[in-house]
Amino acid sequence: MAQAHGKQHDYHLVDPSPWPLTASLSALVTAIGAIIWMRSLGEGASGLFGIHGPWVFLAGFAGLATTAFLWWRDVIKEANRGDHTPVVQLHLRYGMILFIASEVMFFVAWFWAYFDFALFPADVHMIENLKEGVGMVTRNELFGGQWPPVPVEATEAVIPATGAPVNGYFKGTFDPWGIPLVNTLILLSSGCTVTWAHHALLKNDRRGLVLGLLATVILGAIFTGFQAYEYMHAAFTFGGHAYGSSFFMATGFHGAHVIIGTIFLLVCLVRAIRGAFTPQQHFGFEAAAWYWHFVDVVWLFLFAAIYVWGAGANAGAAH
Repeated sequence: MAQAHGKQHDYHLVDPSPWPLTASLSALVTAIGAIIWMRSLGEGASGLFGIHGPWVFLAGFAGLATTAFLWWRDVIKEANRGDHTPVVQLHLRYGMILFIASEVMFFVAWFWAYFDFALFPADVHMIENLKEGVGMVTRNELFGGQWPPVPVEATEAVIPATGAPVNGYFKGTFDPWGIPLVNTLILLSSGCTVTWAHHALLKNDRRGLVLGLLATVILGAIFTGFQAYEYMHAAFTFGGHAYGSSFFMATGFHGAHVIIGTIFLLVCLVRAIRGAFTPQQHFGFEAAAWYWHFVDVVWLFLFAAIYVWGAGANAGAAH
């Protein structure tokens, strides 16, 4: 009778958990907090609901981080007690593949924005009643009819409704064969080290696993440091100019993914040092490795499209 009531399938029915609810509530608080924070910026900002500053956002983000930690802790416990059968592991891989596919489409949006500016730097069509559109500037005025745009001082772009000059500036692009090339080599090397760690794990080489993960985490941190230095020396601004907006949104979100991936691999490193993962069961590490390879591939497209192809004649104006 006891056997009749035992588990007779390869699937895992999760125990009741509070984490989906806490994740949803924390995400809601984070979103509202972000709105409050943004409405608190600038002179005369009113905030929202009489609340000002980033504190609601930070509280929501802390809730998300705590929920993620506790939820993944429970997933690890499930794996350790044998709930992650081969079928369950396969479905976890399907889930990670779908997540990365959604990330691909996320970056497609930023590439689309960039190429829309780059391939059509002159106005495609005139906008009716443009002089009444506050803050609207035609592409010809801002870009000078070319891509990369002419230096903003030469365009004399103004807001049509007021005649005020456009905030922000563009003096030139980055030299692709400086820090961008170094960062490309760093990320490609990190892809090799994380693959080394994976193969070491499959051979049950704990030392190789730890060293490979350690090298990958260090390379990821170095990449982030170089990119921060690059941003501080950009010859264009984030706001007030479409080149800076498209550049920083595409490369900035990639940089955020590098930081997330580095943390992901750092957690795997700590777990590896503590004896986690086996050649037969290591989905957590495998998911981190897949994510890191995705980050590598996105950077190659960014480097080729934005840094090299889009460099133009003013490359190297950053200092």
